[in-house]
Amino acid sequence: MPSTQSLPIKNAFDPLMFLGKPGVGKTIERYGKNQKIFSQGDVADAVMFIQKGKVKVTVLSEHGKEAVVGILAERQFFGEGCLEGGGLRAATSHAMEACVITSITKSAMLVTLGAEPKFAQFFISHLLSRNSRIEDDLIDQLFNSSERRLARLLLLLANFGKEGSPQPISPNISQETLADMIGTTRSRVSSFMNKFRKLGLISYNGHIEVHNSLLSAVLHEKPQLKECD
Repeated sequence: MPSTQSLPIKNAFDPLMFLGKPGVGKTIERYGKNQKIFSQGDVADAVMFIQKGKVKVTVLSEHGKEAVVGILAERQFFGEGCLEGGGLRAATSHAMEACVITSITKSAMLVTLGAEPKFAQFFISHLLSRNSRIEDDLIDQLFNSSERRLARLLLLLANFGKEGSPQPISPNISQETLADMIGTTRSRVSSFMNKFRKLGLISYNGHIEVHNSLLSAVLHEKPQLKECD
C-alpha cells in the first residue's frame, strides 16, 4: 500500500521575502540621510532594491549641471541598467533619509530571473511601471506648464493612485529638488506651493500633505493650473 503520508510541499517563492534576506550574491545595506549609494561613472555590477526609505537619483552633464531624474521609494529597483551590459553607472544615487537597501550582484540577479518565474514577473512589472512613468514624464514636460507639472509631481510623491491612502511628502524633498524635477526655478516652485496652499490644495505641517482637491484640479484642468510658462 502506498504511504498516505503527505509529501512536503515546497514553499511558494516570495519575491519580497527573497529580497529581504541576505544570501549568495545578495547583501542588505543601510545608508544614512544624504549618504551616497553609488556615483555616476562607478562600475555597474549590482541591482538595488529599496526596502525602506527614499532615494534620489541625479545625473551630471559634461558642463557640470546636475539634474534630478528620479525620487524612488520602497519596493522599487534601481541600478538595473547593469543587466543590459552597461559597464558604468549612468547616474548618482543618494539616500534622502535612512534607507535599507538590498544589493544583488548582476550574476545573482540573472540566475534568479531565470530560475524563479514569480521573481521575473515581479521585476518585469517594475520595469513596465518605470517605462510608463518615463513616458508620462516626457509628455508632461512637452505639453504642460511648470505649475501643472508641479501638481502632478506632488500627486506622484504622495502616492495618489497606488494602494493604500495617500502619504505625506517627506520634508527631505526640498523645493530645489522639486524645481530640478519639473525643469523650473526654486522661486517659481515656492510661488506655486504658496498658491496651492491658499487654494486649499495642499497643507504644511512639518511635511507636505496633498489633498484630493489637487487631484481634481489636475484631472479636470481647473483654470488655476492652466497658466503658461
